[in-house]
Amino acid sequence: MPQISLLSGVASDAQADLLTQYPVNLIPVPKDTGVSKGYLRSAPGLTQLGTGPGIDRGGINWKDTLYRVMGTKLVSVAEDGTTTDKGDITGTGRVSMDYGPTYLLTVGDGKAWLRDASSNTQITDADLGTVIDGLWVDGYYMFTDGEFLIVTELTNPFSVDPLKYGSSEKDPDRIVGLLKPVSEVYAFNRHTIEAFQNIGGSGFPFQRIESATINKGLVGTHAKCKLGDTFAWVGSGRNEPCSVYVLNGGTAQKIATREVERRLKAYTEAELAGAVLELRADELHQHLMLHLPGETLVCDIAGTLAAGDPVWFFLSTGVEGINPYRARNFVWCYGKWICGDTQDARIGFEDGTVATQYGEVAGWQFDTMWLYNSGARAIVWSLELTGTTGRALVGEDPTVFHSYTVDGLSWSQERTARMGSTGQTSQRVVWRRCGQIRNVRGERFRGANKVPISWLRLESTLEALSG
Repeated sequence: MPQISLLSGVASDAQADLLTQYPVNLIPVPKDTGVSKGYLRSAPGLTQLGTGPGIDRGGINWKDTLYRVMGTKLVSVAEDGTTTDKGDITGTGRVSMDYGPTYLLTVGDGKAWLRDASSNTQITDADLGTVIDGLWVDGYYMFTDGEFLIVTELTNPFSVDPLKYGSSEKDPDRIVGLLKPVSEVYAFNRHTIEAFQNIGGSGFPFQRIESATINKGLVGTHAKCKLGDTFAWVGSGRNEPCSVYVLNGGTAQKIATREVERRLKAYTEAELAGAVLELRADELHQHLMLHLPGETLVCDIAGTLAAGDPVWFFLSTGVEGINPYRARNFVWCYGKWICGDTQDARIGFEDGTVATQYGEVAGWQFDTMWLYNSGARAIVWSLELTGTTGRALVGEDPTVFHSYTVDGLSWSQERTARMGSTGQTSQRVVWRRCGQIRNVRGERFRGANKVPISWLRLESTLEALSG
């Protein structure tokens, strides 16, 4: 029986173009199982840990304690999920957080705060101005207001000397954000990125590294993140649309596929400026999560290296379709990935034992590559999915929905097959008398079970027709 690839599918559009279809709430794993060369497994669910004082705006692990900005409060989060008020942070938008030996830095609402063991204090020096991003480097707290690079005094982090301003001016584009992957500081401009190193002296202590300029800039302050000893970001050079890049060997390496770039082009520049990029690295995966206004795309960097092609999938909240993913700002602390939420004030954690999000079903879906019988018509007598069936919750009997397309645009009526109730691990997921192939045909499968599932293989039984 012919085997059909599961890791990604193909569909068409109104312009007769062929597009890759990525799985939803299923993680492609390029691994030889003996049954297939790769499989799909359920994305981890979300379980509630606690409740904070407001919508989450960012988090960090500082001195082995989780700190988050929720609503207008900086809070510490204990291992049991309880929160303790650690000071006020004005505004509503996402914050940047970093720390040095003594202080925890928070930048948000155009302001900067430093938190020590006893208090959270705003930097009120008038020479700081309105800041959009900040970090700690070599004893300094460095900020940008979009035009200049600003450092605090070594002996007083609440003081700014206006004679010690720097600039990122190899290109006249505005500064969008700052990042320190290892030792150098990178100033992300809208169309370029420049690296700076500490040279000391009585003026601005950082000097641009002339050979390290990257001609791809950043679209929004939080559309960047560290990736090991390097970084990833969303942006573009001049006179080109946005894409997703990783710094590799000093150059910008594109990891976005054509389909990802098309989805990026569906948003305005202002909408993309609010994008958030974050990394969740665990169990040999490096999941680069791109949160856009209407969806969350994920690139598995490690999986991409193993497969030789970009491995992307969607995370989604809801029973059906592609929707915004509610979890944000994952921080590894207390032995788990703890996250905030975009819908309410809950604090959650990634939970691989469930496929639900806070008890609510999150639907999954995947499309296949097209069936093609060398141009000849064929009857599709059966389709069989091989997976880890029979692991449902007691009293539940989940099903899989199947439909197909012959043009990549419209889909047939769905038919169901049982996945097996509790203990029915030998349950076969089979559809019989599945129609015909006249030229090409694509298959779609979806479900909404509460327990994790893995799909290893899809096989079809065909009978060629003459004429």
